[in-house]
Amino acid sequence: MAAKLKKGDKVVVLTGKDRGKQGEITQVMPKAGKAVVDGLNIAIRHTKQSQQSQGGRVPQAMPIDLSNLAIVDANGKPTRVGFRDEDGKKVRFAKTTGDAI
Repeated sequence: MAAKLKKGDKVVVLTGKDRGKQGEITQVMPKAGKAVVDGLNIAIRHTKQSQQSQGGRVPQAMPIDLSNLAIVDANGKPTRVGFRDEDGKKVRFAKTTGDAI
């Protein structure tokens, strides 16, 4: 199946503690069905001190389920993603505006 959301896409969170917030996808995990969005779903991870790093409490963005994310269209609203054929190439487009992504 083709990827509806890809790395670098600007998305909005539909449900959960970060509902309504926007961010950019930094990593996609297709097998797990999750994506990491920069600056959202932050958890505190504790790291041990070593010779290279200071250690302590490090905030880290955790994965969000793909079903809880929607891509942002040109108007800044959440939209679903569709696929169509343009000049022999498969192109993603926003269902609300019809513009190619």
